[in-house]
Parts: sequence; structure tokens; C-alpha cells
Amino acid sequence: MTESITRRRFLRKGAAAGVALPSAARARPPGEVRIGFIGVGSRGMAHVREFLKLDRATLKAVCDIVPERVERAQAAVVKAGRPAPEGYSRGEYDYRRLCAREDLDLVVISTPWEWHAPMCVDAMRSGKHAAVEVPAAITLEECWQLVETAEKTGRQCIQMENCNYDRVELMAHVMVRRGLLGELVHAECGYLHDLRDSLLRLRDGKRSWRLEHAIRRNADLYPTHGLGPVAQTMNINRGNLFDHMVSLASKSASLRQFALERFGPDSPQAQWKFALGDVVSTLIRTRAGETILVTHDITTPRPYSRRYLIQGSRGILQKYPTPLVYIDRRSPHDEWEDLLERYAPEWEHPLWRALAERARSAGHGGMDFIMNYRIVESLLGGPPMEMDVYDAAALSAVIELSERSIAGRGKTVDFPDFTRGKWKERPPVGIVEA
Repeated sequence: MTESITRRRFLRKGAAAGVALPSAARARPPGEVRIGFIGVGSRGMAHVREFLKLDRATLKAVCDIVPERVERAQAAVVKAGRPAPEGYSRGEYDYRRLCAREDLDLVVISTPWEWHAPMCVDAMRSGKHAAVEVPAAITLEECWQLVETAEKTGRQCIQMENCNYDRVELMAHVMVRRGLLGELVHAECGYLHDLRDSLLRLRDGKRSWRLEHAIRRNADLYPTHGLGPVAQTMNINRGNLFDHMVSLASKSASLRQFALERFGPDSPQAQWKFALGDVVSTLIRTRAGETILVTHDITTPRPYSRRYLIQGSRGILQKYPTPLVYIDRRSPHDEWEDLLERYAPEWEHPLWRALAERARSAGHGGMDFIMNYRIVESLLGGPPMEMDVYDAAALSAVIELSERSIAGRGKTVDFPDFTRGKWKERPPVGIVEA
């Protein structure tokens, strides 16, 4: 994919080329979700492998602008003993031919961020559900477009936030739902991942699409991994809302220093200038009165962390650097306890308890498998997905809102209510079972 697409360019091309409409004749075979994949590079190929582990998922089509990637995905499906999916690789808009197919229920999108919202819109307008990698959108305008398209078409737009399905986050959800931590008051989360080498490495002599965002934008560019599980447990869009937030960014220093030391003062990398601050801190207040500290840091040297912490009126739980918990009047006074050793037997989430063995060899410690399992089962009549289009919009909105707040010297910005009042009646996400 090219990196230069904008929403208006997409709309112009969409109006000219047209988007296929759903067919009344399209029928889904019982007990089967028929899937097309757009983008089968590293992340998209991982999804192909994970969906192959699900008997009720049928892989029908794959699309990528690199023909070799399409062939690789087709070969993987055949190797798994299934019919080869049809391939699409005639350029950056060939994905629309995939979306127009009559035999698809779901389109899985794993492409550069600029394409996420446009491809979701095309998929939904074509009568398909969309499941998209994070973030689902990179501007507020795109967030609203996703919501309005999903409402108009009746199709689902699922943001594939795999971190909602990690073991500790699921266990914390159970503990909160059953009152062990009391009333929630605060959370801390984020995405702290040293990506300096990946960001600065040239690919075929070109900068990566992800680096272009760091060059152009000073914002929390990747808020959903940490914020997704917190939002779900705090009932965001389901009895609660993100209300307002402020963001500040540190100076940008680490990428330039790394470029000089890793690539040399005469390298192209040493000449680049970066808008993105090394550490972006966002403080959100919810309508129910909780606060959430969200951190974005992809350029400083550090071990990986999503800094997951939730504080309730009866206890506190944290995940990094090791899962710990303290429960008032239950834990030894003023001492942390090992969360998994002491509490997993009683508080393990039923999804993890039922699927851990099948998920053991799956991506990201098993959470990819559980997420994709939930997508398929929900589309086949199981409990509704934990994340819908309103969640995709609310979490993705942090990108532009943080950019506005930083540009305004820490100005407070309000969150849109993407549900338009429906949050007051929507039930919270419960403890979903397999």
C-alpha cells in the first residue's frame, strides 16, 4: 500500500469507482464464517494461521499488493488441508473486488493504518462484517465514518484488540465484575515498546509507513493495546463514557540519538526530524469519575510493557513487570501477592480456562487465538463481541484528541459520544464463556 492516501482521496476514488452493495441472495452456510483477508504481510499472515485453527472459519480469499504474499498465504491454507483461497493482487484497490464477492461474511484487515477506515467502510457497504487491526481509525472524521456506516448497513466493525483477551486482563475483568477489587477509581496503561530499530530501518530504500506518522504527528499514535482492556472493565460505552482528557508530550530525543549511533551521522536517518515526543502522557476522566493514565513510548530504550494497573476501593492489581495483586483485608498487610499463583485457581476467566490448551502455541501468548475464536463464535450466534464499532471509535479517537491537546499546551479536550446517548442503556460486557 502507498502511504499517502487520505480520507478525501478515498472518498473521491470511491465515488468514481463505486462500492458493491450487499446481495439479498448471499447466504451463509450454517455453522461457517467465510473470511477474506486484506493484507497478508507479517500481521495478516499471523491471522491466516490463527483462523486456520478454527474449524468453523473458512478462508475464501486473500488480497495484498505484493503477489508473493498472496501466494504464501494460499500455500499455507493448502498445507493445512483446505482449498486454496482466491488471490487478489492487481494493485492497491483490488481489495474492492474481494469485498464484492458473494461468498464472504467477514473481511479481516491488516494493512497500514491509513487504509483501515476506508477498507472497513468498503467491506461494510459491500454487506460484510469488518474485523480490523488497531487502530481502527486515525482521525475523528474516520471514527464517525465507521460508526455511521455500521449503523446504516447493520454490519459489525470489530477492532481486533487482542490485549482484551490476554490472561491477566481477563482475570482482572472477572475480579472486578465479582467485586473483589471494590469500586474502580483509577487505571494506568499504555504501549511502551522499543521500536527504534524497526522504525528507522529502510525498506527497499524507503521509510516505513509507521515512521511517517512519527515524523508528522505528535500524539498518542497507538493507544488501544493498554486502553482496550481498561475501557472494557470500566464499562465504556456501556453505562460509562470517556468524558474528557489532557495530553502532554516530552521532547523528541531518543530516535535522533539512536540514528546517529546506529546508522552514523552521514546516514539519511540522521537527517530526519521527528514530531513525536518520546513519551506522550494522557490523562482521561470518565463520566463515572474514574481516571486513566495512558502512556505512549515507542522510542526510548526499555523492556516491553503495557503498564496495566487497575486500582479499586478494595484492592489494586498490576501486570508489569510481573502480575501482582493486593486485596484489602485479604492479602498480608502491605505486601503484594503473586496474582497467578494465588488467585488463578479461583478467578481464572472461563474463556482462558476453556481455551488455554488450544491457544498455547498461538500468537502473543494465546490471546490472538482467543480473540479470533470469539469473532467466529459471535458471528455464528454466540454472545455479542466484547468490542463493537463504538469501542473502535472511542479508543481510536485518542489519537487525534491527544494531538489536539498537545498542540494546545495541555488543553482539555472533550470526547465525542459516538453512541449518541445509547451508552446509558447498553449492558456492560459480562464474563463471557466459551
